[in-house]
Amino acid sequence: MSNTAVYEPIIPSTDDSRIAKRSSKTLSQYVSRNLSIRVNATNDEIELPEVAVRLLVDILTNMAEGNAVTLIPVHVELTTKQAADILGVSRPFLIRLLEEGKIPFRKVGTHRRVYFKDVQVYKIQIAKERQSVLTQLVEEAQALDVGY
Repeated sequence: MSNTAVYEPIIPSTDDSRIAKRSSKTLSQYVSRNLSIRVNATNDEIELPEVAVRLLVDILTNMAEGNAVTLIPVHVELTTKQAADILGVSRPFLIRLLEEGKIPFRKVGTHRRVYFKDVQVYKIQIAKERQSVLTQLVEEAQALDVGY
């Protein structure tokens, strides 16, 4: 796997979703331990660490729900377009965030590159801030007895 590639989302077919649902239910029973799995076709045995089992269950669960799935290494560098897509914002808005120092980046020639991990840190930070504001609004609404 390359550290510079961003992988396109895999969109499961109806059959994929059905198989993923059955597989995630079975595999979820073993999510908190290492596993050894035997491949029927070759009789090879594969060892999976606990974290890989958890990741696999998450992938299968999402596929079972018909969600597109992608796997991005944490240290991969993204273009500004890719980073903006992950955050669900426009590219110009992302560039403003970069220039304001809200997300670290580096320049390669004239192009900005952003690490996926930094985009995720920003995304988590913004989600926490939104939750905090929402909690504050709920508390104020309850204090004013506005019927929420």
